[in-house]
Amino acid sequence: MIRVTAAIIEQNGKILLAKRKKDDPLAGKWEFPGGKIEPEESPEACLRRELREELGIDADIGAFFCSSKYKYEHLAIELLVYRVASFTGNIKPNEHADLAWVAPADLKSYDMPAADEPVIDEILSQNSF
Repeated sequence: MIRVTAAIIEQNGKILLAKRKKDDPLAGKWEFPGGKIEPEESPEACLRRELREELGIDADIGAFFCSSKYKYEHLAIELLVYRVASFTGNIKPNEHADLAWVAPADLKSYDMPAADEPVIDEILSQNSF
């Protein structure tokens, strides 16, 4: 099972989603930004690195939010989700086809990977968004 991180980046009451490029596995799906944890790397360090690479921001990784496990046809993952406390820099889609700021109530209208569905359910169950 591959361990993967994801970020909940919130701004003005909306959450950032990133759309996978056409040549990626799960192409065209929207996701919470993040990526695979490398050997000897903590989840927080991974997420900080991935957000720098994917979005061009320096993020202060906040509290652990939730986790999700899912077995796709091509791999099994454990998704570790963290809130981003703050960030500096201008967000840009370095490795994604598009970005969108989405109201929490609208998250289910986006085509997202199955591993992200429990994360959306947890977001919707909390009143802190």
